[in-house]
Amino acid sequence: MKILKTCLLVLFCLVAGTSLFAAGQQDSDTTNLTLMLNFQSTEAVTTAFEEVISDFHSANPSIKIDLISGTSDYEALMKSKMATNDLPDMWSTHGWSVLRYSEYLMPLEDQEWASRLHPAIKPVVTDEKGHIYVLPIDVDMAGVAYNKTVLAKAGVKVETLKTWKDLYGAMDKVKAIGVTPVHIGGKDSWTVGNFFDWAAPAVYITDPKHYSGDDLVAGKFDTAKWELLAGLMKEMNEKGYLNVDNLTSTYSDSARALAVGDAAFTFYGNYVLAEAWTFDPDADLGFFPVPAYYEGDSPSLISGERSTVGIWKDTANVEACKTFLSFLAIPANAAKIAGSNGIPAGLTDAESDTGKLKADYKKWADAPAFPYFDRAFLPSGMWDTMCSTGAGILSESMSTTEAAEKMKEDFNRMYK
Repeated sequence: MKILKTCLLVLFCLVAGTSLFAAGQQDSDTTNLTLMLNFQSTEAVTTAFEEVISDFHSANPSIKIDLISGTSDYEALMKSKMATNDLPDMWSTHGWSVLRYSEYLMPLEDQEWASRLHPAIKPVVTDEKGHIYVLPIDVDMAGVAYNKTVLAKAGVKVETLKTWKDLYGAMDKVKAIGVTPVHIGGKDSWTVGNFFDWAAPAVYITDPKHYSGDDLVAGKFDTAKWELLAGLMKEMNEKGYLNVDNLTSTYSDSARALAVGDAAFTFYGNYVLAEAWTFDPDADLGFFPVPAYYEGDSPSLISGERSTVGIWKDTANVEACKTFLSFLAIPANAAKIAGSNGIPAGLTDAESDTGKLKADYKKWADAPAFPYFDRAFLPSGMWDTMCSTGAGILSESMSTTEAAEKMKEDFNRMYK
């Protein structure tokens, strides 16, 4: 009996050892990659990424993608990881692929998909030397969001809104029918900063005769132009174009007001339309290019990164990462992720489902597009100043001159 037990134990050890060896062999043959996204787990775009990754695993069983969805402190987390140079193999850059993350990312302009980038997103993700650091899966392209039913009642056609003067005229007509022209949810401070991101391009960069973009990039801040911008916000508040609770209402309040027809316009990305449709799925909503500030200039759209993936320059798994990005760049996969955001794909041969906004995207396809102003032309960190000075104007605790001087002070301090 003792001999039998000894034989069984030896056999068990052999079998177990063989199994462990097999498992170890499998692990050693698998390349594990980490992908961090700024999107939270509950967002539709995260689900789309998960589905594409599942297909990637089926097609590439030797590469395993570990997806880590974002949290509200994603930006702070990535800053700490950059400070310690402890970064994931791949991550999403939430609008900052060039200015903030490029020194940590691998140039990718030699990849096949780089020749297929949408013309609206290519300049946004390309630095001054021509390097591209991310695969832009889609294009965050937006203008002024509006309620079509309200404007029809007010007798306003967005095709006629070429300048801010025209827009002021439309606001007067909207106000005359008892509707708030513009809603700002200033309790969420970013909504105030967003107004400047929408209005600033028309003052600083869209008109060649008044272009200051190169000066900004070179570290020269035009204080007088910012005072013009601050003056727009002040004037809109004084004329009663803004909701009276613009500092106590929220972004969600803006979306609801737009949906139910309590407001005509909002200065947010097209994500506000998706949010508005959660309050009223039948609301007739759309967007149009931001009017020009100077006579003779053209209205323009705001474009930027939405879903992007870049590769850490120090990753030990370069080829596996590039294989994954090539898989993401397959038109059907890019279209699935872009469609989950309801925005155009970032590749010319991928057509996403833009849903209820399809007609508007088609209508404004030829409008010039410019990047998010703060991301492209202001030093990192200026966003908070844009929000706080805007709130100061709305609360009348700060003059337009003081707001512009504060912007200049922080610009000079943060510029490097």
